[in-house]
Amino acid sequence: MPAAAIALVLAAAFLHALWNLAAKRAGGDRHFVLLVAIFIVVLWSPLGLWAAWGVVPDWGRAQWACIAVSAATHVVYFNVLLRGYREADLTVVYPVARGTGPLLSSAAAVLLLGETLSVLGLAGVCAVAGGVFLIAGGPRLLRELIHAAPGLEARHQRLRVQRGMAWGAATGVCIAAYTVIDGYAVTALAISPILVDYFGNLLRIAFSLPAALHDRAAVRAAWQATWRWALLVAVLSPAAYVMVLYAMRLAPLSHVAPAREVSMLFAALLGGRLLGEADTRLRLAGAAFIAAGVAALSLG
Repeated sequence: MPAAAIALVLAAAFLHALWNLAAKRAGGDRHFVLLVAIFIVVLWSPLGLWAAWGVVPDWGRAQWACIAVSAATHVVYFNVLLRGYREADLTVVYPVARGTGPLLSSAAAVLLLGETLSVLGLAGVCAVAGGVFLIAGGPRLLRELIHAAPGLEARHQRLRVQRGMAWGAATGVCIAAYTVIDGYAVTALAISPILVDYFGNLLRIAFSLPAALHDRAAVRAAWQATWRWALLVAVLSPAAYVMVLYAMRLAPLSHVAPAREVSMLFAALLGGRLLGEADTRLRLAGAAFIAAGVAALSLG
């Protein structure tokens, strides 16, 4: 993987960790997602209009269809993720989602986009996924699933873990889906990464607005409680994702997708207790796995 792609992925991972910390602090729901999309469309309109000038009128059905499918997939992703958080613990949903996402993205890139992955690259993908699993406290959730104590409360916890793993896996599928779709948009269709993200957010507003109009009181409450956090996410999130999309132009998606998960390492180093875990040994081991995986991807 070229040095420029690695630099973009690392910078994007740092910003990704920051905006996830902000989103977690906000504790928002689907209305928070809508607020973020609106802020993005407003704040980034000068850059979006500049990138669109003289380009978008020449788009055909393929470009618009890809943008629409990407936007719809992102909406599904956010709703699946939030549903998982409502029905299970974040400490279960998050690691499963972030661990399965890069694995599925790399597999889809090889199977659908014709990319190749060397043995060293495959080892790097597995190392990154394993590092995410360790930093996320994965061994603990497996112990809860396999060695549940007897009793009604223990059975309830076991079912909660099972639901969390199911919703986490579904979220990982969504992550892989929008990663492959957007990777195809910026490589095969040569759409500007800026336009993929900007028009994707514009369409996400259109997809999310009808439901919000039926619950205007909740939208107002979300605005009053979380608008500052939504503004921060709107500043950081597009910058992070556009960097990733540009990296996909420089390196195979099967390498870029797992390398993104170094954001988990940044989150841990920033002290953001994304997953409520404080096991230093596991976090250090996970950091080592991620570092080794990214190194393998850069060489493979």
